[in-house]
Amino acid sequence: MALMDQLSLLIILTAALVTPLTMAWLRLSILPTAVVEILVGILLGPSAFNLVHSNTTLTLLSNTGVIFLLFLSGMEIDFSLFNRRRVPQTPLAAKVASQAPKYSPVFLAVTSYVSIVILALVLGWGCVWLGLFKDPWLAAIIFMTISLGIVIATLKEKELLSKPFGQTILLIAALGEIVPLFALTLYASIFGSHSRSLWLLLLIFLAAGILFLRFKPFFNFYERINKSTTQLDIRLAFFLIFSLVVIAESVGAEGILGAFVAGIVMKLLQPHEDTKVRLDGIGYGFFIPIFFMMSGADLNLRQLLAQPATLLLIPAFFAAYLLAKVAVYAILRLRFKRQNSLAGAAISSVTITMVLAVLQVAKTMHAVTTQQSGAFLLAAILTCVLGPLVFNLSYVAEAEDLKKTTVHFIGTNLWTVPVAQQLAKSWYTISMYTDKAANYRTYNSEVSVDLLDTLEPADVEQQNAFDADIVVLGHFNATKNYQLAKAAKAYGVSRVIARFEDRNVLDAREDELTDLGIEVFNTPNVNIAMLRSLIETPATSQLLTSSATTVYEVTLRNRRYTEQAIRQLPFVGDITISQIFRDRHFIRPTGATTLKFNDRLIFTSSPETAREIRRELGILN
Repeated sequence: MALMDQLSLLIILTAALVTPLTMAWLRLSILPTAVVEILVGILLGPSAFNLVHSNTTLTLLSNTGVIFLLFLSGMEIDFSLFNRRRVPQTPLAAKVASQAPKYSPVFLAVTSYVSIVILALVLGWGCVWLGLFKDPWLAAIIFMTISLGIVIATLKEKELLSKPFGQTILLIAALGEIVPLFALTLYASIFGSHSRSLWLLLLIFLAAGILFLRFKPFFNFYERINKSTTQLDIRLAFFLIFSLVVIAESVGAEGILGAFVAGIVMKLLQPHEDTKVRLDGIGYGFFIPIFFMMSGADLNLRQLLAQPATLLLIPAFFAAYLLAKVAVYAILRLRFKRQNSLAGAAISSVTITMVLAVLQVAKTMHAVTTQQSGAFLLAAILTCVLGPLVFNLSYVAEAEDLKKTTVHFIGTNLWTVPVAQQLAKSWYTISMYTDKAANYRTYNSEVSVDLLDTLEPADVEQQNAFDADIVVLGHFNATKNYQLAKAAKAYGVSRVIARFEDRNVLDAREDELTDLGIEVFNTPNVNIAMLRSLIETPATSQLLTSSATTVYEVTLRNRRYTEQAIRQLPFVGDITISQIFRDRHFIRPTGATTLKFNDRLIFTSSPETAREIRRELGILN
């Protein structure tokens, strides 16, 4: 028996390794890995090949997997979405706010989930009326569940977690696990034997608050005492998980509620990015695949499908899962495209994790039969296949996700016009301003130029010249550039780049401008540095002036590429990374250099390649 248990574990671990490799080889991206792992588990279990049998070890690892999945789910929530927006203090901020979509991700998510709860209750009573199920409250809890783990996996693979659409769907899914968790606890408290849990549930949040306050300064000092042999941040994560899981189970609640709350506490402690990466590695690299595969392996489809009652219940419950989320489409249409609203409604119908938890509680309370439990679970698996499939086929990029960077040049002359002409039109929206009528007539046919009455900051602001992401002050008059730079920064421009040909003006004000975050340069200094580089490294001139290969910079925000060696990048053959700017220091990289979140990579490549690489690496995921 011990040998068979070990063999089952070996088969599961082998399948966990082979499944993503096979998906990559077959280029199977239409379904998230988690769904495929459930299907593989079905094949390995008694439903098909009967190679894997549940045992104590696999059950322990599977339970740990679902706990870790809920913990990581809690860490994915962006709590900045819940911050109350301050009244804009600058004209630019006011204009941006006025142009922002009317409906926020929080509003859309909460409204969507309220509609799900209402429809789930209606469907629950409908099941009673049709004689399909006798407990309307339990049915409603099951129909309102959403599988946050699969939703996160789907959004991650589409690089959408940082976008408004992705955050909206993430919040809907988070509510789809939080609300049923509480509802299940209340249900078990009222109808079960653990009435004390209804009142002791507050102990979970009290403990969470105490742990948060106790460890709030943790990440401010742990680097000074952390060693590779201690990994204190990972130890803290496991301490939080099991502390809150034990407390949750001690008061009669579900352990997964404690795990989810532990993830929220960890998120609020603001761990370093590499901590999140390593926790993802532990969860998705070992525990979570075992949970998904065992969810499929524990099913016996042959036995379930042999029951006529099950065959009738499966399509009915499957339809109920979908109908409970149907209003989400109409609510998402308030802000997003038709295809994306359909994709959002489809992925919101995905459910499996909470269904397993609810059915486990229902079985202990003898509130569900074997046939009903199997039908609920099989219908949930069908949503896991259909939801991601429709999502991946329907989703298209939103216009707000493709917004170009707006650059305004104040000062139209022989220096600024060529720069404006050479900036990639697919990346930037460019406008130029000048106060000289002769320059306006000369250059207006070549670039978009607006004529300013004066260079007084009030007049420049009146003509919307500061309504940009980047303002470049390229006028010859250094004093005017100084005044406009301060005015642009006060207006709310993110980046201000100012030219100072008069070194005396720059020397007297450089510290002040730098403290304000204004970037300054002096053409003679640039020319001197360029000539020195040309003497010391002759290829520099060719590199900077070449139209085929140019120098670019991108900030690494995509977690898919963090903690990877440069040699492992899939596009490493198309670019040359010359420098990495990290923690205010330059690093000369090698193939073995590991990339970190927020690294600024300075690289050379063709403009076409650079466009794709900057998009890929710069996506916050």
